[in-house]
Amino acid sequence: MPRVCHFTGAKTKVGKRVRYRGRAKYLGGIGLKVTSTTKRTFKPNLQTMTAVVDGKPQRIKASTRAIKQGLVVKPLKRKYGYTRQTKQQD
Repeated sequence: MPRVCHFTGAKTKVGKRVRYRGRAKYLGGIGLKVTSTTKRTFKPNLQTMTAVVDGKPQRIKASTRAIKQGLVVKPLKRKYGYTRQTKQQD
């Protein structure tokens, strides 16, 4: 499974970490200088969970943002609800 949210498509993003040297101008220095920049990654907070996808329970990776927004529908813990639904449909 890739590191991608099933609902929002959130995945690893790339950025930079900047290191500064010097004293700020407002403190009496001549300003901050960038001494180095290195690559870094920002990873989404993904949780592996069971969710209902296309009417069937399935294990997926979902970001916590999608879970909080209510995009994830969890399956019932017991099958009582499913049997009631099938009886009502008949």
